[in-house]
Amino acid sequence: MIKFENVSKIYRDDFVALNDINFEIQDGEFVSIVGSSGAGKSTLLRLIYAEEQPTEGAVFFNDVPIIEISRRKLPFHRRNIGTVFQDFKLLPKKTAYENVAYAMEVCGAPTEEIKSDVPQILEIVGLADKMNKFPSQLSGGEQQRVAMARALIHKPMVIVADEPTGNLDPVTSVEIVQLLLKINKLGTTVILASHDKDVVNKAAKRVIVLDRGNIICDDAKGKYKIC
Repeated sequence: MIKFENVSKIYRDDFVALNDINFEIQDGEFVSIVGSSGAGKSTLLRLIYAEEQPTEGAVFFNDVPIIEISRRKLPFHRRNIGTVFQDFKLLPKKTAYENVAYAMEVCGAPTEEIKSDVPQILEIVGLADKMNKFPSQLSGGEQQRVAMARALIHKPMVIVADEPTGNLDPVTSVEIVQLLLKINKLGTTVILASHDKDVVNKAAKRVIVLDRGNIICDDAKGKYKIC
């Protein structure tokens, strides 16, 4: 599904964020991308959802080089990828239901489809009883679940989670990774970037270790480690 072929990303002042990266992610995989801050995790994810372009090499999505996707078609590419961040990015004056519905409204979804799909997605993330609550009335973990529901609403092929537990306590962090595993079991590819050892070990899936822009380990079923 996703392939990095000799990918490097170099920023100003010759800062090498990624250096000649090569790997593939298959449809339905759960992959943890780990490494210390500045290792290149977020850059790698931004290349997948086309917020950045590689300096060298190519990133493929379903055999299509992402760089060849026209600007007009980029929004359609991004609908294949649900993104989740550590800061939730919820609209404070909208309820949980409205935050998820808004993601459909901006894409022109019919009202009946919104009324049908939003409760189903909130049920999947365990918030069916909190859909009328505002973000300020929800715990951090619940807010992250709303963000995950919003990421799922377009039925994406891939969920990209960039440090989704960064602002959460250890118990809630485990709940979030359990939810990601549940989503993965439904057939969605999950890419989790994290420097949280407990979260990665709880997932117990494939682990790719980055260090200063280089892949130094790629274990099919591994744990958080420095190789």
